Amino acid sequence: MALAKAKPQKNGEIAARLREIPSVDQVLSRPGLVALSHSAGRAVVTRVARRVLGELRARLIKGIDGASAAVGISGDQIEERIAFEVEKLLATSLRRVINATGVVLHTNLGRAPLASAAVSAIAESAQHYSNLEYDIESGQRGKRDVHTARLLADLAGAEAAIVVNNNAAAVFLVVNTLAKGAEVIVSRGELIEIGDGFRIPDIMAESGALLREVGTTNRTRLRDYERAINKSTRLLLRVHPSNFHVSGFTERPALEELVALGRRKRVPVFEDLGSGCLADLSSAGITEPVVRASCRAGAAIVSFSGDKLLGGPQAGIIAGKREIVARIRRNPLFRALRVDKLTIAALEATLNAYFRGALDEIPAVRMIRMPVSEIARRAQALAEKLRSSLPPDTEVKLSAGSSVIGGGSTPDQKLPTHLISLRSSVRSAAALEERLRKPAVGAPVIARVAGDRLILDLRTVFPEEETALVATLAQAFVLE
Repeated sequence: MALAKAKPQKNGEIAARLREIPSVDQVLSRPGLVALSHSAGRAVVTRVARRVLGELRARLIKGIDGASAAVGISGDQIEERIAFEVEKLLATSLRRVINATGVVLHTNLGRAPLASAAVSAIAESAQHYSNLEYDIESGQRGKRDVHTARLLADLAGAEAAIVVNNNAAAVFLVVNTLAKGAEVIVSRGELIEIGDGFRIPDIMAESGALLREVGTTNRTRLRDYERAINKSTRLLLRVHPSNFHVSGFTERPALEELVALGRRKRVPVFEDLGSGCLADLSSAGITEPVVRASCRAGAAIVSFSGDKLLGGPQAGIIAGKREIVARIRRNPLFRALRVDKLTIAALEATLNAYFRGALDEIPAVRMIRMPVSEIARRAQALAEKLRSSLPPDTEVKLSAGSSVIGGGSTPDQKLPTHLISLRSSVRSAAALEERLRKPAVGAPVIARVAGDRLILDLRTVFPEEETALVATLAQAFVLE
């Protein structure tokens, strides 16, 4: 009997509470939401207000965890909730972050940051009309390729070059043009998988070419290619294993040997270089094939990325013999895979820095080449700031460590660096890492965790970001 009385009483309480919820018009008349309607648009605020009020009614009726009375329905609470939801709705999802991981070409963080000149070129091209496909000299229609073709060909040591939207597209387009319905010979040890599960065999299958594997995982000899060549062979494919390394009992023919075989058999050699290294980085301790060397060795066509070691925008670059590049450009799929004016603007500015030898203007290249002494100096100075900014219980240590290039490049090569490691007596390293990712104010900071320590590598932190880094760290370590 007591239970029967309790239920109507509870329903009565909920009904009374529902009557307290203001109407949409009442909510929108509040001064704060009137102002928000002017800045964000009345339609957006109205839509959010209806949703918030609807959710509030549903929660009262259902009784979240049996505690419907705990649901806040004051005018101030509702206004605050609506304002929060509007801000979240209108906030851009793509945000700037501070990369303190020491991974230079961090794929999840957008790979190569662009040079200032490239950013300026993007803004100029985006805000105004341009001669993208207009020949100013003749007054006739032109081709967008011309803006990057000369620089690319010169830097690669090739006769011609074109650009598509990424290197996977470049590989697809080359193989589709030169070997659709025919055979492409490739070493079994070079059938790599690139980012996000894309595999070379899958790309080749979609291109319409027939894959013919030769050799073994660890050893492929020149005679393996020679035996496999037949009347259906249209291409010898060589893939640089940029995202993995096989050591030990290994063998593969030099590019020059493969080119010589191709010439004897009248079959062109295509080398997929992946990372696209235009500059010799051996002074930084990095061993990576340079594009010019492949063209000098006689590869008929090469392809590589624009946003990895090259340090430019996302792009796939195809360079090589003029007649072959022209054939690839005539492929109807080229139009579907071509790049827009913003990519062309950024790529041209980046290539211009290479042409002038101004490598330190390119952020990714500058980070790779950064002397360990410079990182040590910056780390020491920042550690002193952190000791005075963070709670007294925070342990701040400096130690030698390693950075990596990332982005599917130089998988087993590291760059010496100096690390800052932080440990709190009240918060775990995992908790601190999460707080850095989700700060109340400022840009998220992406750091590493090793054991019970938070690890920062300043190789990938721009000097002008250090003040913001200290502020975000202070937020993460502070006690509420």
